[in-house]
Amino acid sequence: MKAGLLQLIGHAADQGWSARRAGAVLGLDHMRVLRWQQRAAAGQLADVRPGPAEAMHALLAWEKEAIVKLAEEWGETDRSHRKLAHRGSRLEWVHASESTVLRVLAEAGLDLPGPPRRERREKKPFPEWAVWRPRSIWIYDFTHFTRAQRCCLAIMDLVSRKWLATLVSAEESSLQVAVAFTAALHAEGLGHLAERSLNTELRTASSPPAGQPVLLAVSDNGPQMRSADTRAFMAAALIGQHFGRPHTPNDQAWIESLFGHVKGEWQHLEKIRDPHELEAELDAVRAEYNTVRLHAGIGYVTPHEFFAFGQGGGRCRPQRREVVGQVLDGGAFARAQDGGPGLGEVLVVGPQAVGIGERGFPSPSPIGVPPGGFQVRPAGTGDGRGRRRSGRVPGGAAAAGPGRRIRPRPGRPPAWTPRGWQG
Repeated sequence: MKAGLLQLIGHAADQGWSARRAGAVLGLDHMRVLRWQQRAAAGQLADVRPGPAEAMHALLAWEKEAIVKLAEEWGETDRSHRKLAHRGSRLEWVHASESTVLRVLAEAGLDLPGPPRRERREKKPFPEWAVWRPRSIWIYDFTHFTRAQRCCLAIMDLVSRKWLATLVSAEESSLQVAVAFTAALHAEGLGHLAERSLNTELRTASSPPAGQPVLLAVSDNGPQMRSADTRAFMAAALIGQHFGRPHTPNDQAWIESLFGHVKGEWQHLEKIRDPHELEAELDAVRAEYNTVRLHAGIGYVTPHEFFAFGQGGGRCRPQRREVVGQVLDGGAFARAQDGGPGLGEVLVVGPQAVGIGERGFPSPSPIGVPPGGFQVRPAGTGDGRGRRRSGRVPGGAAAAGPGRRIRPRPGRPPAWTPRGWQG
């Protein structure tokens, strides 16, 4: 660039222009033009790198060697260039910044070993006695509202996505778990299970309780879920426990999705500072969540509709009826277009028969679910839409003979241990 400008100025001088005038036309100061001409005559027109050839504070060769040696001996232990920088200072081998250690290791082609990968744990399936039906599998967890300085325990029916109960508290403990489950059990017509939990003799873990689990409670591995008090309460209330894998929130994706939707769609909840106002708003949101909001995971119906239809008491459009039937275990509970089965349908379990209660589920006496669990056996013929009618036993339990269509699902019954129900 400088050489070209000087050539233009020289060409203008040959045509009778002065160097000052030619430089002014090109936008160059006259003193700069003279300085460039002097440097061009001395062969030093190119710019020289500013400063010394090597910085005064540059690392010396022995310091680079010390950093490399430090990485070779302590890399497996520290696994971080930041820790290596402090390790070198502690050992008085070399004093260098964290970024300098990283740069030297990169120039030397050394990569520090990262943290070891966690061993992948196989996902534990639900116990065989748990039935994929509403009022069979519940899931619960805590979430926090920092503005109000409160935590919230939510219990949800895993199959129907129905938000069952909410408890706003200042702490997370087994007491909150017991209170929330007691409220949910009473609200869902299972108050007899909550009354069992009040029996101090059943709360002791020295002997197995009389009866089999009725519900399955899914949760993470929090201390309030794993505590002995929670385990005793669940065992006394005939509730089995299922824990997800550590550090794997996807195992509790249903309840995490609930919290995400609630905080994302009702953003004003996280701005509330009054705990009482927060509790009232959560109750209102829960009602809207269960009766108004459509859920893609259950066929774009509300949890209330899905819950009622899954128990034979709801009505859905034909398009939704087929989707909901597929969600309920491949359509085993799908109904014909003329409506669901009436009350009095009988589930035959071995030599006994348990009647369907007014809520559409087995009557709670003596217990809600037999050891093998309930399963509706398809009638064998479809209804023309790829769905099967659920089997019935006409005439009640007395008419249940060799041709009965509803049988208990085979499987290993749950076992009671001092650590609670084990599927």
